[in-house]
Amino acid sequence: MKTETVRARIEPELKHDVEGILKTLGMNTTEAINLFYTQIKLHHGLPFNVKIPNAETVRAMKELEADRGKNKIKTYDSAKDMFEDLGL
Repeated sequence: MKTETVRARIEPELKHDVEGILKTLGMNTTEAINLFYTQIKLHHGLPFNVKIPNAETVRAMKELEADRGKNKIKTYDSAKDMFEDLGL
C-alpha cells in the first residue's frame, strides 16, 4: 500500500494535550488522522456540525472555566474511579 505524507502546523500545547488523549485511547496521531479522513470520506464532509455556540452555551463554557480555576471541577484518572466516586 502506498502512503502520502500530511504536514500540519499545530500549537504545541494543543498537540501535547491531544496526543495524551489519543494515547489513552490506544491510538497514535497517524491513526487518528486516518480515522478522521475516513470519516470525512464517509460523511462527504466533516463528521460533526461546525457552528458558533449560542449565548447560553458560551455562558456555560465560561462558568465551567471559572469553576475549574476554583478547583470546583472533579477530575478522575479513569472511568472506573469516576464510577466508584459516583457509587455506580
